[in-house]
Parts: sequence; structure tokens; C-alpha cells
Amino acid sequence: MELKTVKIERADGIATITLNRPEKKNAMSPQLHREMKQVLTEMRDERDLRVIVLTGSGDSFCAGQDLKEFFAETYGKPEESSKVTRTAMEWSELLRLNDKPTIAKVNGWCFGGGMRVMGLCDIAIASDKAVFGLSEINFGIFPAGGALKVPIELLSHRDALYLALTGERLSAAEAEKIRLINRAVPHDKLDAEVTALAKKLIEKNPVALMLTKKVFWRDKFMQYTEAVDWELANFAVISEMTGGEWVKEGITQFL
Repeated sequence: MELKTVKIERADGIATITLNRPEKKNAMSPQLHREMKQVLTEMRDERDLRVIVLTGSGDSFCAGQDLKEFFAETYGKPEESSKVTRTAMEWSELLRLNDKPTIAKVNGWCFGGGMRVMGLCDIAIASDKAVFGLSEINFGIFPAGGALKVPIELLSHRDALYLALTGERLSAAEAEKIRLINRAVPHDKLDAEVTALAKKLIEKNPVALMLTKKVFWRDKFMQYTEAVDWELANFAVISEMTGGEWVKEGITQFL
């Protein structure tokens, strides 16, 4: 499939995926969902790829779903609507559970479903020009398809519900304060900050990174005793997968 709504750049083990509908503030259309599923499926098996960065073109990260193409044009067409929604959810899971570390480089407007996509990345670094919000309530609907669940996971009960009920906007500084993002940086330093972070991650053992993510996502929903068993089971896995490298090299470096 020829990519029309997504751009890909690869360099030094880092793949940057850019949502590329600047005239629509990178709102997610059915075409974009199909392309993102294709791209992330292909990247899943790229051995030389170590870090994935997700960003947007123009002055926006992502303004959420394209209300016209995603909702209005599929309204009353249950089969088509179901197919588009399924594709959107499938690539979201490819992002959330990706073996590789993922970084959201939030360059501008980030609303609704765009906040969901940002939140599904492992780490989020934002420009000080970025603006965030769950604006659905302003249109007489509510955040759905994960657009509410992700902020609930990231934020306190009070902050998540306040955003969903008021539809108010957050500045990058406010988003950092309530931990919606890891940090906000000056707009002209965003590229350099994200690249430096990606290079730092590349220095880590890729198997250790993969298993850290795998263990994290199950740990998050387990009771303490189950989580400890899960961690210990995967600790045995890392020894097997790396041939005991952490014992031979890691402990030596620590000592």
C-alpha cells in the first residue's frame, strides 16, 4: 500500500512515524488507520529497528478521529463502521504492546483520540507549544475507544474526570505537572531531546527492554503475589534469551 497519510524516516536504529494530514491537524481517517496498521505490522519484525518515535506534521500531533470520514461517512453503515473501528484498535494494540520502546514526540495540538495515541506510547516528550484536551464533551459526546481509558490510566481520578467533563485545554506545562507527559521542552529543542532519548534507549539491551515492557503491562493489572511470580518467571526468560549475558557482563559492570 502506498503511504499517503503517514511518513516514515529511518536512521541509526530509530524509525520516526509522522502522521501526515497537516491540513486536518492529523486527524485520523480510515486511510490513516489502515496505513498505521501496515507500518506497525511491518516494523514488528525489523531486527535492526530499536526505537519508534511517533509525531505529527505541521502544527499538530493529532486532533483525534476525523469526524467526517471516521464517523459521519460511516454512520448507518454498521459493517463499514465496525471494520474501520477494528483497524483503529488493532494498530493501537500494535503500538501499545510493541516490543520496542516507543516515544510520542508531541509537537502541537493533541486532542481526544490523539491523547489516546500519545498515551499508548511508552514515553511522551512535548513541545512547550503543545496543547492537550478531551474535547468530545463540547460536541455532545464523550471520549471513547480508549480516549477515556488511557487518561484514566495516566492521571489521577480527579484530573481525568475534570478533563473529560469540562473539555478544557491543558498547556504543555500543565500536562507535565499532572504527569500526562514525561516532560515539556522548548519547541526548538524537541527534535534534539527526543533523538537523545532514543539514542539512550538504543544503548540498553533490546531483550531487557522488550521484557521490561512485557512484564510491566501484566504487572499493572495483577495482585502483588501474582506480579512477583510473573516477574521471577520472566527473569528466568531473560537469562535464557541472552545466554546469561547479564551475569557475565552486567554484574561485572555493576561491581
